[in-house]
Amino acid sequence: MSGQRKNLGQPDEVISDDHIETSIVRLGDLTVGRSVQQPGWRWTTHVQPKVSGDWCQARHVGVVLQGRLHSDFADGSSIEVGPDDVFDIAPGHAGYVIGDDALVTIEWEGLRTWYSPIAIGERVVVTLLFTDLVGSTETAARVGERSWGDLMARHNELVRRAIDRHRGREVDTTGDGFLVSFDGAGRAIRCAIDVRAGSTELGLQVRAGIHTGEVDIVGKGVRGIAVHEAARIAGAADAGEILVSEVTRALASGSGATFGAGTSHDLKGIEGARVLYPVGDFA
Repeated sequence: MSGQRKNLGQPDEVISDDHIETSIVRLGDLTVGRSVQQPGWRWTTHVQPKVSGDWCQARHVGVVLQGRLHSDFADGSSIEVGPDDVFDIAPGHAGYVIGDDALVTIEWEGLRTWYSPIAIGERVVVTLLFTDLVGSTETAARVGERSWGDLMARHNELVRRAIDRHRGREVDTTGDGFLVSFDGAGRAIRCAIDVRAGSTELGLQVRAGIHTGEVDIVGKGVRGIAVHEAARIAGAADAGEILVSEVTRALASGSGATFGAGTSHDLKGIEGARVLYPVGDFA
């Protein structure tokens, strides 16, 4: 297929809520939405009571077609965007529409994470994905600092697109990798497969570990033994490999994901051996 076309006037999905409506279309790996926020819309008024927490934890990337938006950040800084401004608004912000005109934006990041299912202070069950680039130091030395910076930017963008597409929540960046939480094991595995495929196309090798367990939500972060176990699982993976824990494999059994034979691993700092399964693809 040489080209695709869809129209936001005939969207694949419409997400509507108080003072805001977003029309979404999907073109392969790309998800694009047109969001219309009415005058008077404020994150603290119209979203915060539904999700808890002091700040929006979505990353928004897009362009303003009409109206103005002001966003305050947790670190005390702020940003204001208006017509023709291209924006990248990081997690940890609270925004509101300025003036009497509706805010109209086109976005390609953050469309799926307006309403986080996780409230700060809760202890919840999540599926955690750790990714890590293999041989990044050697690759950087081979291609040079400038080319490596461009390559990393492209890699990070593809990871964040995959996170948004599969409704994950970026928790942290870990050097050359990411920590992401999901409310479903199948979505975490699909995201990892997309990241692996995209990284391979860039000439990079990624390894990943996925585990499901209880965590404490602390600010934007997550804490608990499940986090350490997911990190150790990622560390046990070979280049290009995605390993999942036994509990994640069981939860994803109806998702269509395929797995190789399980093997026993002793994970540093984790009591008792764990059986880990390599991910193939989706049937």
